[in-house]
Amino acid sequence: MVFRSEEMCLAQLFLQSGSEYDCISELGELGLVEFRDLNPSVSSFQRRFVSEIKRCEEMERILGKRAEHLGWFMWTEPEHAPTQLIIILEIMEQLQRLEMELSEVARNKEKLQRNLLELTEYTHMLKITRTFIHSRSRLFLINDMVTIRPLQAISSGSRFVSGLIQRVKVEAFERMLWRVCKGYTILSYAEVDENLADLDTGEISKSVVFLISFWGDQIGQKVQKICDCYHCHLYPHPENDEERADVLDSLRTRIQDLNNVLHRTEDYLRQVLQKASESAYTWVVQVKKMKAIYHILNLCSFDVTNKCLIAEVWCPVSDLANLRGRKGDATVPSFVNRIPSTDTPPTLLRTNKFTSSFQSIVEAYGVGDYREVSPAPYTIITFPFLFAVMFGDLGHGTVMSLFALWMVLTEKKQKKKRSSNEIWATFFNGRYIILMMGLFSVYTGLIYNDCFSKSFNIFGSGWSVKAMFTNQNKTLQTNSLLTLDPNISGVFGGPYPFGIDPIWNMAVNRLSFLNSYKMKMSVIIGVIHMSFGVVLSVFNHLHFRQKCNVYLLFLPELLFLLCLFGYLVFMIFYKWLAFGARDSSQAPSILIHFINMFVMQGKDITPLYPGQTGLQIFLVVIAMLSVPVLLLGKPIYLYWLFRGGKGLRRRRVSLDRLTKIHNAVPVLSKWGFLCIIWIVLQFDFADVLLHQAIHTIEYCLGCISNTASYLRLWALSLAHAQLSEVLWTMVMRLGLRITTRVGVVLLVPVFGLFAMLTVSILLVMEGLSAFLHALRLHWVEFQNKFYHGTGVKFVPFDFSLLPSIFEQDGLL
Repeated sequence: MVFRSEEMCLAQLFLQSGSEYDCISELGELGLVEFRDLNPSVSSFQRRFVSEIKRCEEMERILGKRAEHLGWFMWTEPEHAPTQLIIILEIMEQLQRLEMELSEVARNKEKLQRNLLELTEYTHMLKITRTFIHSRSRLFLINDMVTIRPLQAISSGSRFVSGLIQRVKVEAFERMLWRVCKGYTILSYAEVDENLADLDTGEISKSVVFLISFWGDQIGQKVQKICDCYHCHLYPHPENDEERADVLDSLRTRIQDLNNVLHRTEDYLRQVLQKASESAYTWVVQVKKMKAIYHILNLCSFDVTNKCLIAEVWCPVSDLANLRGRKGDATVPSFVNRIPSTDTPPTLLRTNKFTSSFQSIVEAYGVGDYREVSPAPYTIITFPFLFAVMFGDLGHGTVMSLFALWMVLTEKKQKKKRSSNEIWATFFNGRYIILMMGLFSVYTGLIYNDCFSKSFNIFGSGWSVKAMFTNQNKTLQTNSLLTLDPNISGVFGGPYPFGIDPIWNMAVNRLSFLNSYKMKMSVIIGVIHMSFGVVLSVFNHLHFRQKCNVYLLFLPELLFLLCLFGYLVFMIFYKWLAFGARDSSQAPSILIHFINMFVMQGKDITPLYPGQTGLQIFLVVIAMLSVPVLLLGKPIYLYWLFRGGKGLRRRRVSLDRLTKIHNAVPVLSKWGFLCIIWIVLQFDFADVLLHQAIHTIEYCLGCISNTASYLRLWALSLAHAQLSEVLWTMVMRLGLRITTRVGVVLLVPVFGLFAMLTVSILLVMEGLSAFLHALRLHWVEFQNKFYHGTGVKFVPFDFSLLPSIFEQDGLL
């Protein structure tokens, strides 16, 4: 972790024609440079390597189409996936063969499944319609009083249409037959017991077998059209029972043969996919790399002879020697040439697995400007500390630390699982932040002497009740509460060695004491935190050679903050040190004195120290004088530089004065001399004054509101302690009060309820609330004092950082 972004440079790469692919591939493995687009006016569809990118997209389509099938098998990760062009072409040929083979097998399988489904429907139709024929024959025999007139009598002159229809369409189908055929048909239907897949859509649904008897060719044509309209699956109806039996036997044989062929087809498909899965991971990585290489080549430009490819890259100065040392495998060497530039370089801050999460917190506010002071190194300490001030509890901090420590120790195992749960991924990526927050919460919990709302008496309390019993027996008998008076000898033996004395956990006025303590602590922490942010801004001014900003911005801001709120912190410490137990009743109110400081009153009030009124007037005057300096100082100074000063005119601006203006405004780059001239020609006093007025109002009002904002440390710390005490009183104490044997058994579910509520409410909900408030304090109260966050992040061409749909699907 560095305190400011690394120094960058713009370099030109001259890649010889024929070796550019290998050179870009090696740069992708190194991940040192970020390429610039040298063809911004050329459309994406008109660039040189569009056909190669389309070829890669076709291979991605093939792999993506087969990803669902390949996902059932174990993918083997190679140690290194080569990106040679010949290998890529071989992969493309293999993928095309695989696509053709799998498509043919899939078509054959689909055709076999459709045939199997048709035969299954035909079998159900034959079995169910046989009951329709026999029921109709019995009905005709009863009505005509005929002893023997079998199917021949019924079917003479009548014809049959049979098939299957979806269950939801039966009622409409029956009504349509009745209305169109005017009763010259007989419809019988019954529902199939098992669910069948639809031949067209493949959806599983209930089907109904129907049998229609009709007379006449015209009625038959109408019935045929109605069946087509309702998408019925029609099958031939046998003339007699012998033919029906023969057809059923034939169907059983064909169904058995189709099942055997389908099993063999699935086995063959499994073998093909098993063989493809052995190389699938390598194919995915290589195709992804190839597409990225051609995309980078589209950003480059060719020289007039088309024999050399020219690329411009941003590269860290520290890696420039490493870049030049890479010759590659090409027979013709490539060249690297550092060139000047007036463009703002991207921002690069190197991180590791510990600091990356804290850097992410900072960059969520905004990527830092080039070479600007980074808040991330200080955030590693201040962020978990401010969180712990609001979350201070030894027990809760220990649980949080153990959970984070488990994630840290098992991080390699967890990374291999590649969980798709976003909530778990958020916690896992912030495991080091959670660990630091837990450890700092243990520290503040020891200071608060608070563990699940209970205190530890490790060193022995500094208060003694024994001295209060001397000559006060009557008072003790008539009062339920005992007031410990530190003025009585032997009652107060000295402060507790570390943290708050445990006797305060038993005191009735505990809440009043902690309120006063935590409120003052919040103001002290807030003023120190903001002052530190203002001090960090001076490093930006000195680095960018803006010395005028040190006198016209930094000093007025620091004086305004310290003369008002720094003095408030001084009064808090002075009152703590100057007044003891004997004269504590005479201690004046700091809030009243601070208010009187602004209105310049309070002569009738007892001063906090001698000479207080004069010092307060002096500090207020200094703070008020800092405002016009902050408002008008920089605009007037720039106006004086622009006009030339002492009679010099704009046309006679010397190089020295240009340099002064360059030092007075933010530096765009080391080669920003052309920008200096542009600033001189485009200087507008009104714009500069308006911008400075906005900054002055924002800073002065912000000092007041930001100081009050730090009181959230007190409020959330109080809320956390009270919630913890409520959970202990309302849940855990109830189980501990039962002294019988039943109480031991009852203590198990009570403790389970207490643990569940503690984790869900205090650790998760309260922890998230404290996290968000600490985040706001860093973004608004701390970082805006020195951090602009308007830069562009350095995104190197690195194969390990390339996104892919396969990673999103969990295949990589």
